[in-house]
Amino acid sequence: MATRARYQQGSVQRGKRQNGPDVWVFRWREIGPNGKSVQRKAVIGTLINLPSEASALKAAQALRIDANQQTPRAVSCPSTVAELIEHYRLKELTEDEQGRKAHSTRAAYECYLNGWILPRWGDHPLERVKSVAVEEWLGSIERARGTKAKTRNIMSALFSHAMRYEWSDKNPIKLVRQSAKREKIPDVLELHELQALLAELAVRERTLVLLDAATGLRVGELLIPPLGRH
Repeated sequence: MATRARYQQGSVQRGKRQNGPDVWVFRWREIGPNGKSVQRKAVIGTLINLPSEASALKAAQALRIDANQQTPRAVSCPSTVAELIEHYRLKELTEDEQGRKAHSTRAAYECYLNGWILPRWGDHPLERVKSVAVEEWLGSIERARGTKAKTRNIMSALFSHAMRYEWSDKNPIKLVRQSAKREKIPDVLELHELQALLAELAVRERTLVLLDAATGLRVGELLIPPLGRH
């Protein structure tokens, strides 16, 4: 009779690096191709992003889910949107060579996740996120349609991720209606107008304007600071 795999909590330890700040390391065991148990480890983040052990333990939930793929589905899947986001970060927004998205794309995603999606939906169980509720929430946000559409698309990507791992059998965001059409024609500044504007601004505001002129970021993306992982 086959032995039922146990749920692993794993362990979180502080590790040193030759260069840069210390890191938090998650360690667990898994069954290798030869059927033997093998110890694995993965870096969760640095002490800059995760200043306390409690924050590291919370961030390790995504890795704990991966470590328990051999356990029953009900035990080893995210229960809330926040846990799903952590796993999505682990698989899609990683900064190592396995990362699937460019640095600028990851930064934009983190802006929307930290600024909008996590504060409103982080504590919600996955099955309680409903299409109509999300659509009404987007309608209440005082932001451009393009910003709302981007928020919707990132939420849809999260639930597609959940479906890929068989944690959900539907994507409620697919039914959310949100137009990305401009509400007004943008007023594009000429070079001399931009120079005149920069001359009137303090250092901080001048930096924001220069960044916006070079990248085309939306106002919401400029004003929301990168918060890093929780």
